[in-house]
Amino acid sequence: MKDGGRLAAAIEVLEEVERRHRPVQVALKEWGAAHRFAGSGDRTVIGNLVFDALRNRASLSAIMQEDTPRALALATYVLTWDKGLEALTTVLTDDRHAPEPLSEDETARLSDETSEDMQPWQAADVPEWLWPKFEAVFGERAVEEGRALSERAPVDMRVNTLKSERGKLLKKLAHAGAEATKLSPLGMRIEAKPGLGRMPHVQAEEGYRKGWFDLQDEASQLAALLAKAEPGFQVLDYCAGGGGKTLALAAAMENKGQLYAYDADRLRLAPIHERLQRAGVRNIQVRDPASSNLQDLEGQMDLVFIDAPCTGTGVWRRRPDSKWKLTEKALNDRIKDQQHVLANAKEYVKIGGRLIYATCSILPEENSDQVERFLKDNPEFKSVSAKDVWRNQLEGKAEPAYVTGRGDLTLTPASTGTDGFFVAILERVS
Repeated sequence: MKDGGRLAAAIEVLEEVERRHRPVQVALKEWGAAHRFAGSGDRTVIGNLVFDALRNRASLSAIMQEDTPRALALATYVLTWDKGLEALTTVLTDDRHAPEPLSEDETARLSDETSEDMQPWQAADVPEWLWPKFEAVFGERAVEEGRALSERAPVDMRVNTLKSERGKLLKKLAHAGAEATKLSPLGMRIEAKPGLGRMPHVQAEEGYRKGWFDLQDEASQLAALLAKAEPGFQVLDYCAGGGGKTLALAAAMENKGQLYAYDADRLRLAPIHERLQRAGVRNIQVRDPASSNLQDLEGQMDLVFIDAPCTGTGVWRRRPDSKWKLTEKALNDRIKDQQHVLANAKEYVKIGGRLIYATCSILPEENSDQVERFLKDNPEFKSVSAKDVWRNQLEGKAEPAYVTGRGDLTLTPASTGTDGFFVAILERVS
C-alpha cells in the first residue's frame, strides 16, 4: 500500500472507533481481517497513524478546528510525523486509494500549525474536565507532563535475575537497539521510533522465550524494588493481574519464602501460569478467587503489594484511546474500588509488615488522597517515606520530582522517563 491508502484506512478505523465505540485494537484487527491484501508493514503504519491521532487529538483538533477522523489523520501525517503539506498534497493526488484532496480551509490550517485560541488542556492533549486535576498535581509543568503522556512509549524489559543478568542480555539485544534503563538496575529499553517506524517484536527473541527477561515498564520495576521483598519473606500480591510485579517480587526473593498471587478477576490472573513457568519461579502460589480464599493469610504477611485498579491516566502513552473515554463516573468507581481493596488487603499485613499502595494513575484522588484517608481511618498503620527507600535502594539515581510531605512518589514520562506511577509505603505498627 502507498501512504494515500494507509491514510484512508486510518480514517476508516478512526470512524469505526468513534461511531461504534469499538476498542482501537479490535477495530484495527477487524480492518486487517477484512483487507488481507495489507501486509504487516502496512498494518503497522495504519496503527501508528490511528494511535498518534488519538494521542494528540485535542491539539490537532484545535489546529484543524474540527475533530473528525479525516482531520486528525491528515494533521497527524503533516504535523506529528513532520511529513509536511507538500508531501501530503502529492500523496492525496497520486494514489487512487487516497482520501479526497485537501480543501482550501484544510490547506490553510495545516500551513499555520498553530491555533491562537488553543487552551492549555488542548496543548497538553488532556481531556478538558481533567485539566484542573493535572494543574493540581503538576502546576506550571502540567502542559509539559500532558505532552509527555501523549508521546509514544518505549518497550521496557526487566531482566529475570533468576536466569540471567543485564550485561549479557544487552549484548544479545543490541541488534534491536536495547539500552540499559537510567533508573532501574534491572531494566532494558528500546526507544520508540517516530512516524512510520516499526518496533521490534521482542517476544520472538530467544531471551524472552527462555524466560531470561520479561516485558515490564520501568516504573513498575521501580515500584517492585521499593517494596523491598527479601528472601524468606511471606508476600501477598493482592491485585496480581497478569503477574508482572509478581515475577519481579519473586526474583527479588531469589525463589525463597512464599509469594501468594491473587486477583479478584480470575481472567486477569489467567496469563500468570505460563509466565511463571517461563521465568522458572518456584515460590509462588496462585490463589484462584473462584476456588480459594485468603483467610489463612490474615496477619501473616511481611509484605502486601497492592497495584490497585485505577483510571490508567499514567499509561496514556500505551492506551491513548482510553483518555478520551474516561468519565467522572469511571473515576468515582475506581476510587470506591481502591477503598475496598485497601480495606481488605490491610488484614493480611502482620505487625511490622508493610503495605505497598501503587497505581498507574497520576490523579491525586486515586493516590495521595486515598493514602491520607486510609491513614486517618487506620491508626494501626503509619506512613513510611518512599523517597527515603528510593535513596537506599537506588543510591545515586535522580530522585522523582513529585514527592508528597509523607514521601509518597509520583513518576511521570516527563520527569522520570517512565509511565505515570504512584507509590506509597505503609507499615503496620499495632
